[in-house]
Amino acid sequence: MAPAKKAEKKAAVDAAAWMFNVVTSVGIIIINKALMATYGFSFATTLTGMHFATTTLMTAVLRWLGYIQTSHLPFLDLLKFVLFANFSIVGMNVSLMWNSVGFYQIAKLSMIPVSCLLEVVLDKIRYSRDTKLSISLVLLGVAVCTVTDVSVNAKGFIAAFIAVWSTALQQYYVHYLQRKYSLSSFNLLGHTAPAQAATLLIVGPFLDYWLTAKRIDHYSFTFPSVVFLILSCTIAIGTNLSQFICIGRFTAVSFQVLGHMKTILVLMLGFLLFGKEGLNLQVVIGMIIAVMGMVWYGNASSKPGGKERRSHSMSKSGQQKDSESSDPDEKV
Repeated sequence: MAPAKKAEKKAAVDAAAWMFNVVTSVGIIIINKALMATYGFSFATTLTGMHFATTTLMTAVLRWLGYIQTSHLPFLDLLKFVLFANFSIVGMNVSLMWNSVGFYQIAKLSMIPVSCLLEVVLDKIRYSRDTKLSISLVLLGVAVCTVTDVSVNAKGFIAAFIAVWSTALQQYYVHYLQRKYSLSSFNLLGHTAPAQAATLLIVGPFLDYWLTAKRIDHYSFTFPSVVFLILSCTIAIGTNLSQFICIGRFTAVSFQVLGHMKTILVLMLGFLLFGKEGLNLQVVIGMIIAVMGMVWYGNASSKPGGKERRSHSMSKSGQQKDSESSDPDEKV
């Protein structure tokens, strides 16, 4: 295939992957907001366990149909991933409970610098000045949109610290495991989803009771709430799969940067569907700054030297260039 055709095909697949992730992620946030705000289903951790149980069922069906091939993932690597992923989910829930909304948003924004640090230290990634500045602009824009009051306490800071680092490690590990063991997104999800479903469904009800003082076995299920619950679990299949696809094709940092587009969309849809307040000038300015930063990041990181692996030695430089030209995920 000619280089131009290959580049066009990659760009089309990349765009489709991002669109898939954005649509499913925004959709599940809107559905979950309705489920929790309208129908009082406040059991977030248990709901996540249900999401992974549904995803496990999907991977089992696909394996039975022959779409997922047999693959191997060492138990130790699987255990590390599940620990990172579950600490991420629990940490985020606890951080939201113990911190103000402003500090919670700042903690979420700090995932980008942490992900950058992991790539620099573990993958020897080098960022250009423009790439660093574009990331800063994205962070500034989202901060202007979302950060209001900021207050922090000791236990809230610890919860946020655990949430940020476990989330960054989990997203890094998706990329790492897919590369190391040549796993497709379906294969990796087939390994990790059952373990996450089992652990979260066991821990979830106890954690949710601790966070909300409500027991899930006392919840009064109604037909509309069950419909929204089924819809949430169905969309979660696409959300989980699209996350693995995107991080596998790109990197955790790119996933975080462009993922803030979802924050902008959620804000807009939230104002349209649920908001009691209109779009104020601060939010509009923040959205414009963030979108400018995302466009700049896409342009800066795609240029030569924008974001690339450092050579460990001069003797390996030629091999690295070959691998970078053949592997579309080496440069983002």
